[in-house]
Amino acid sequence: MIMSTSSIQSIQSTQHPLDMPLLNVINLKTYFHTREGVVRAVDGISYSIEAGQTLGIVGESGAGKSVSCYSLLGLIPMPPGRIESGSALFGQTDLLACSPADRRAILGRDITMIFQDPMTALNPYMRIGAQVMEPLRIHALCSATEARVRAVEALRSVGIQDPERRMQAWPHEFSGGMRQRVMIAMALITGPRLLIADEPATALDVTVQAQILRLIKQLQEASSRDSGANKMAVILITHNLAVVAGNCDRVLVMYAGRIVEAAATRDLFYSPAHPYTRALLKAIPAARDTGETLYTIPGEPPDLSAGFRGCPFAPRCEHAVAKCFSTRPELAETTPAHATACLRIQEGEI
Repeated sequence: MIMSTSSIQSIQSTQHPLDMPLLNVINLKTYFHTREGVVRAVDGISYSIEAGQTLGIVGESGAGKSVSCYSLLGLIPMPPGRIESGSALFGQTDLLACSPADRRAILGRDITMIFQDPMTALNPYMRIGAQVMEPLRIHALCSATEARVRAVEALRSVGIQDPERRMQAWPHEFSGGMRQRVMIAMALITGPRLLIADEPATALDVTVQAQILRLIKQLQEASSRDSGANKMAVILITHNLAVVAGNCDRVLVMYAGRIVEAAATRDLFYSPAHPYTRALLKAIPAARDTGETLYTIPGEPPDLSAGFRGCPFAPRCEHAVAKCFSTRPELAETTPAHATACLRIQEGEI
């Protein structure tokens, strides 16, 4: 069944609060007003995530993956950034409309984030122990003595050797992989309900990447056993489809600030619908035979400050026809729980 975005929003608005997902984002638009024009970094996206679920957000650099999550956390610089419209319901709180005090009470406790670059996210003037303890102290979740004990255990749980001594270390004394582990410890020490991981293993060697991702999965499973109904959900932002395949339950594919496909991970890999998703899968090196030239998607992503009427992927799409350049496709279900924003797919032409 094909369901429009407005229909989905109408159904969501009539749901009983007890039936609502952990996070429900509706029509989020984040624009940057620059001298060169208005950059539509996030241009009307809607999605939800359930407790205990891992949601992957993939796409090329500049697709709007990180900006969409920064918008939820109030981390968009204003100006030039501005949240033009939308809502993001976390429980009964709209993260986009609540007061700064209400947002601070949630962030760092119920919602935490692992940032892409741990060296810039960690304070170089604070010792590791103080930074790991900080979320507990800011939210007054325990005494200073207990916070230190919990910080030591958190560092040990993420694989930091000799955590008692490492509590006194400075960030520059840690390797990239160890700093990433510290970020994970900080993000999980309060027992959050939602963890946002922005490229948590980027710039790390393959072995450390696997360790970091396995660690997040293990801690998520541990929280599920301990918390019952309050299972930790994870939003995993990445451009690595292999990471998505091994760690996510559902996937959102973003392009030019929009969601162009949304499906269960297995469906996305076995039955990709949108031409952009097919191109991404085709570009995976493992999909080519030894010695065969690697596939690259022709052209470049569009200039988001220059408005376009039709499908943003049309200039790079081998299936594009005239209507693709003039009519904007909306995300709609083409098969149960599998939605795509491609006119020709929706009309059964390809």
